[in-house]
Amino acid sequence: MDDHTVVTADQWLEARRALLAEEKEFTRLRDRLSQRRRELPWERVDKEYVFDTPSGRRSLADLFGPRSQLVVYHFMFDPEWDEGCPHCSFWADNFNGIPIHLQQRDVQFVAISRAPLAQIEAFKARMGWDFDWVSAAGSDFNYDFNVSFRPEDRASGRTMYNFVTGADPGMGEREGISVFYKDDAGHVFHTYSTHGRGLDLVNGAYNYIDLTPRGRDEAGHDNPQFWVRHHDRYAGE
Repeated sequence: MDDHTVVTADQWLEARRALLAEEKEFTRLRDRLSQRRRELPWERVDKEYVFDTPSGRRSLADLFGPRSQLVVYHFMFDPEWDEGCPHCSFWADNFNGIPIHLQQRDVQFVAISRAPLAQIEAFKARMGWDFDWVSAAGSDFNYDFNVSFRPEDRASGRTMYNFVTGADPGMGEREGISVFYKDDAGHVFHTYSTHGRGLDLVNGAYNYIDLTPRGRDEAGHDNPQFWVRHHDRYAGE
């Protein structure tokens, strides 16, 4: 980094304007991709899913509240774990304060995990989060939306992650986002899901880091997010 090219103000401005042209093209491409995302066909969700929430048992349709669109963050939290995934927690640190803005655009937001509600509530309090987070314990929801995987299915290759059939997800829980729509008749439709790097867009911290000279600086590690901790576990914090 210390031997990076240093130029005059005029030279910097010329280089920056050249990059701006590429950034504008990327923005146009992203807008077109977002439109393609909205044009995807939907699949109707006929299976009944019930979740444990602080307000009692609720169906998937109930999670929409008065809104017609629902964004679900699939938060990795196995019932056998003592705490939620530190990497999903990195993403979740970006969620506080967002739901009220989403609601103004007819969008409800909720995180869903397989851990029991009591474990979720305790961890949520520890981390200081206030977004909605419910438990799919006893439900097939996470399995059906390919973010949780039974050991026997992994062993036999009957898993699908990131839309690749037979792909080993690497562990029993994985991250993801799924989006749903509810029509006036109360029918629920699955409109979109994304996994892996597809979640980068909703991590504001990563987007800030991408603006810096060193960027993510994660190359050369088996686990690129080797540095990520729960926010109350960073040294000196």
